[in-house]
Amino acid sequence: MIKGFRQIASLTAVSRVFGFARDMAYSYFFGASALLDAWTIAFKIPNLARRLFGEGAASASLIPIYSEELHKNPEQAKQLVNTVVTVLFVILAALVLIGQGIIWGYYKFFTPTGDTKLVLSLSSIMLPYMLFVCMVAILAGILQVHRHFATPAAAPIVLNICIISCILLTGWAFKIKAEQQVFYVALAVLIAGVAQIAIQLPPLRSAGVYLRPGWQIHSDAFKKIIILMGPMILGLTVTQINTLADDLIAWWFSSSVEKGTTFTLLGKAIQYPLQRGSVSHLYFAQRLYQLPLGIFGISLATAIFPIMSSYAAKKDLQGLCKTVSHGLRSAAFIAIPATIGLSAISRPLISVAFEHGQFGQARDDTGIVAWTLLFYALGLSGYFAQQVLTRAFYSMQDSKTPMRSAIIAVMSNIVLNLTLIWFLKTGGLALSTAICSYVQVVILVVFLRRSLRHKGAEASILDGLGLTLFKTITASLCMAGAIVAAKWLSQSWPNIFKLLLIVPSAALAYFLGVRFLRSEMLFLLLGGSRSNSESANGPFDD
Repeated sequence: MIKGFRQIASLTAVSRVFGFARDMAYSYFFGASALLDAWTIAFKIPNLARRLFGEGAASASLIPIYSEELHKNPEQAKQLVNTVVTVLFVILAALVLIGQGIIWGYYKFFTPTGDTKLVLSLSSIMLPYMLFVCMVAILAGILQVHRHFATPAAAPIVLNICIISCILLTGWAFKIKAEQQVFYVALAVLIAGVAQIAIQLPPLRSAGVYLRPGWQIHSDAFKKIIILMGPMILGLTVTQINTLADDLIAWWFSSSVEKGTTFTLLGKAIQYPLQRGSVSHLYFAQRLYQLPLGIFGISLATAIFPIMSSYAAKKDLQGLCKTVSHGLRSAAFIAIPATIGLSAISRPLISVAFEHGQFGQARDDTGIVAWTLLFYALGLSGYFAQQVLTRAFYSMQDSKTPMRSAIIAVMSNIVLNLTLIWFLKTGGLALSTAICSYVQVVILVVFLRRSLRHKGAEASILDGLGLTLFKTITASLCMAGAIVAAKWLSQSWPNIFKLLLIVPSAALAYFLGVRFLRSEMLFLLLGGSRSNSESANGPFDD
């Protein structure tokens, strides 16, 4: 499992570097503007579908059932894969056509404003990507069951390369204005989707999976996947749904030239709390907090899920408990220092990464994004733990409990959004997402412990967590001291040199701290001799 985690994390890190370059291109050519606001919302729609139907519901419901079928009857498992892929393709194609029809109907029966028209036009172009990226995600889930993690983790790199190439080519080589350039970038997204599917096919054939049309929808295995899938749509994607809610509320409560600076409620004029560009500020902040989440949190959960599913299929509750425990401790070990680090270097990081071209021309975009990032970063431990806990339930083929917790989290997020936006602006939207991540984690922990005890598990998913938290927080405080010292020494330096001093100093201080404290998680994630001896015959031996 550690090998899979390292493989996913390494390739995800490469992908995030390209993603960072993509965001720098956005900030340079589009800035934090109404144009980027529209692009962010339009692009997030197919990406949310990827989380809902691909990496979320379909993939997460397929992996435990497919693992079970492989264990019992490999031939039926192949037929199951073909059926799932075929049915998902048909459903997604229908959804794309329905979406295009809704957009056409809106144009025909309503008169959209300029900003809304831009969102609809970009959404219309990129809707087919929803089909491509969801197929990529479901194929990735199949490969993960066969312990192949490299190609699925590399797929986002293809998308980022296509977008970056298109932005640079249209912006620098052809000097196309941003208002037209954004449509070429939308077309590049579709090209990337086809390429992402193409690279999944060779490793699938190597694993003995040959995709053919299939329609055995009456099999017991397929029915189990459908039963699991519905509740999973909410359970596994609550963070993405909450960030989309953040974006939409920011869009609706932003002033613009067409909307004016106030709106009327119950006969009283109320000033909008935000202005156009706020969705862009949220986007840049989300991209930064999702950097450690994507590299470590989702990589960890992705690698751990087939292991948990295997233990659940064999009814090995002790192994399942130990695996969840290791997952939660690994999440805390990474998320806590990441929270401190992101909060400490937010402003110089944003300045170096985005303060170019159109970004920051009309206002303090750097300060607003840093403010927003601070509150998103507070939820990192919750986001990490969510990924592990929801997959623990899914490995046991329980999708209803995560769904119920997700409904509570989403509804709470909307209420908090509409409350905190008036006091903290975009920071309020970020803070509500962070708070709701911990609400869901508490619910999931309580019900998972209860469920495992009821099934007869002797171990606890929280075993060792207290000691890990103590060592992690102590080492993180040492890291914070190193950051304060480095910031004081570099206070008059250019931002790039500040980062070159602060980041290595912080990383070294944390490493030395956890090594001095002899943290098991350090040895485990590095694959040192101590972890190998301590976890012999344990869930992480893979």
